[in-house]
Amino acid sequence: MYQQRGFFSNIPPVVKNLLIINGLIFLATYFFIKGVTIPGIGFTRVDLNNIFGLYTPGSEQFNFFQYLSYMFMHSSRDFTHVFFNMFAVFMFGRILERTWGPQKFLFYYLATGIGAGVLYVLVAFIRAKMLAASLPPEIVAEIYTQGHSILLEGKNYVNETAATLNHLINAPMVGASGAVFGLLLAFGMMFPNEQIYLYMIVPIKAKYFVIGYGGIELFLLMQNNPGDNVAHLAHLGGMLFGFILIRFWRKKQF
Repeated sequence: MYQQRGFFSNIPPVVKNLLIINGLIFLATYFFIKGVTIPGIGFTRVDLNNIFGLYTPGSEQFNFFQYLSYMFMHSSRDFTHVFFNMFAVFMFGRILERTWGPQKFLFYYLATGIGAGVLYVLVAFIRAKMLAASLPPEIVAEIYTQGHSILLEGKNYVNETAATLNHLINAPMVGASGAVFGLLLAFGMMFPNEQIYLYMIVPIKAKYFVIGYGGIELFLLMQNNPGDNVAHLAHLGGMLFGFILIRFWRKKQF
């Protein structure tokens, strides 16, 4: 007799667990922000992204564990965010995991995600210092102590510089996009001539797809639009750390 295999049985273990963990955390984030009843505590409402998202050092909300936890968090208001990230993990991750093996793949995924977070935080921290230098000290002090509460109320400063600084310091970065862009870069380097279908129709070689995607992210980053909350720098950071890691492995023949 033949045993019928389910959908998840055909997915390698690390990718499968990444899909499950990210899905469960997304659901938990959604329900906690709506409100849940916890035995012994009662009804509570909390945005888990405000705890596990990645903040800039200097913010009262910053913790070192956020360099890892942020990549498993996604906006509860945007299902497409987690869906397309996990779709990319499924599409590219399962091929890379079968090529590298579970341990090497997991290390790469976490390293590119953490690396993307480190680069984003470093540049955000430097930019925050530059913005703070152009504001009165009392406004800067208020942003560091009260800015997070202001954002939680759905408000921000009228002054554009103060508003940008408040967002840099007190708005968390969330999402697996840094690690996902690392996977995309790895697929392009490992299988440069494989065909990727844009919009399921237009074929393009993986190496050109990666170059094009990286160019778009760089262009969007250079626009420096304060209203664009997509962390393009983290996307490029994931690709950068992925490139460095793969080049190192090839040199050492790992």
